[in-house]
Amino acid sequence: MKRLIVHGDPGIRKNGIIDYDGREMVLFSISRNGDWHGPERTQLWCVIGTEDERTDFEERNYVPHFLETETIDAEAVDVIRARGT
Repeated sequence: MKRLIVHGDPGIRKNGIIDYDGREMVLFSISRNGDWHGPERTQLWCVIGTEDERTDFEERNYVPHFLETETIDAEAVDVIRARGT
């Protein structure tokens, strides 16, 4: 599980699936920043992980401040499914 900051909005939403580092990652949560104040482009702060990590996310078996954080531009995101069903 890790935090992914997306610069721009590729149209992804909660429970969507992206291809990240050659693996299918589920978007467990998304916080949208920059609509009113902040950076020039919208930023999506996502918590992503594999489907096997969903239970840990839902039960909060992790410390959010200690998640590995990476950034990516919206144009580089490979969207498999934009939103959950």
